[in-house]
Amino acid sequence: MAEANRGQRWVLHIDMDTFYASCEQLTRPGLRGRPVLVGGASGRGVVAGASYEARAFGARSAMPMHQAKERVGFAAVVVRPRRAVYQAASARVFEVVARRVDVIERLSIDEAYLEPEEIQGADEDTVRRFIDELRQEIKDETGLAASVGAGSGKQIAKIGSGEAKPDGALVVAKDEEREWLAEMPVGKLWGVGPVTRGALNAAGIETIGQFAALPRREAKEIVGTSVGGQLWELARGHDDRPVEPPAEAKQVSAERTFERDLVDRRAVDDAVDDAARAAFRRLQRDGRGARTVTVKLRLADFKVSSRSGTLPSATDSFETLLAAAKQLVRYPDEVGPIRLVGVGFAGLEEARQDSLFPDLDLAVTSHLHTPEEEPDDLEVGVSGPLVTGDEAAPVAPPQQHAPDTAASNGPRWLNTQDVSHPDHGHGWVQGSGHGRVTVRFETRTTTRSVTRTFPDDDPDLEPADPLDSLDWDDWLAARDPIEPEGNDPGGGMR
Repeated sequence: MAEANRGQRWVLHIDMDTFYASCEQLTRPGLRGRPVLVGGASGRGVVAGASYEARAFGARSAMPMHQAKERVGFAAVVVRPRRAVYQAASARVFEVVARRVDVIERLSIDEAYLEPEEIQGADEDTVRRFIDELRQEIKDETGLAASVGAGSGKQIAKIGSGEAKPDGALVVAKDEEREWLAEMPVGKLWGVGPVTRGALNAAGIETIGQFAALPRREAKEIVGTSVGGQLWELARGHDDRPVEPPAEAKQVSAERTFERDLVDRRAVDDAVDDAARAAFRRLQRDGRGARTVTVKLRLADFKVSSRSGTLPSATDSFETLLAAAKQLVRYPDEVGPIRLVGVGFAGLEEARQDSLFPDLDLAVTSHLHTPEEEPDDLEVGVSGPLVTGDEAAPVAPPQQHAPDTAASNGPRWLNTQDVSHPDHGHGWVQGSGHGRVTVRFETRTTTRSVTRTFPDDDPDLEPADPLDSLDWDDWLAARDPIEPEGNDPGGGMR
């Protein structure tokens, strides 16, 4: 280790690998090695998580499910989200982390910044050993893989964990950071979204090193005085942002400014869809549902039209939230050409229910105001951090998570639904129809799965608690019960 690195600050970023899909493959061994897509299977369903096997085909999170299925082909396995399982797995992962690390800043259900007192001022080898030990402890206790990046600040750690995937670690010493960053695309820099990246590219700036080489004043002229200086410092490896437990997010949003004004309804609908999906991805990372939907339009004359609607209860269904946004939007034939479209979700709550009739239940408010009254635009963002340190800990008692059977006018059993049988134990529905249901019986600890087909009205076949698939009875029993969070039968979720 270079002498200059002695006594350096070390920040870690831990990110669980393909977390949702990995949880499904962990608890359902028959899915291991297969291209798994977690999310809603309906026409407007969104991918909440994709396994590495699915990503090899180009599938990814926040992609429309129909598009992901087309890319993967017939081998795709679409799994309905089971938030109770992901919440429990997250809680156990960070329980392991908390044994070794005193300062934790949670970003989402599956990632966090860490600043362990134990390794401050240590050399790279010591940091690497600490990380490897932590990753192994997580894998031994949960069966899940984590990737970790380490550097002198949050940005290096964050980029490092991404570079370390899958199931790896990357340690970057302080005196190597600037050189390490230099050849990376400028879009990897914290805070650089599509608009900022476009401005930098237009100025001939393609890499972080090129941006760092600019005079500070020129950097601020290109990017803007409000953030230009901070981005320039980050590009040069200077990042002293603290690692600290965050406050709870109040809202998530996404918006886009178009090169040409939108003048027809279809273009506006497409823009709302894109913005809603981007904001929903943030909502998924947060792990809560939203009650209030806001659609923001900036018109050709720079006036801003903003309309908000409040649902009777918070939901994490993308279909419901999008339906609300589509009800709120106004079109060029009403307001004139539109240059910016944004969608935001607020009223974030842990308790979530789908609105059965979003077209009827939405209470709408609206206002039109001038740009002076409008806050600065954010391409994709949150108001406040995403997840508090306490949000990952609670797990509902098992009896509270048994899913409801399907509605009387629909199928009795839903694909991938958790079920139980007195002779075969815990399993999940592989398919149903024509009065029959096929179930694969397995859990995390199963060494040899069994598949059986039953009449769909077999009295021995019952809905089961998804948490049973973890086989963590002792661990779950030791946790304090909380209010039930409800079951998500599909659609958009977290």
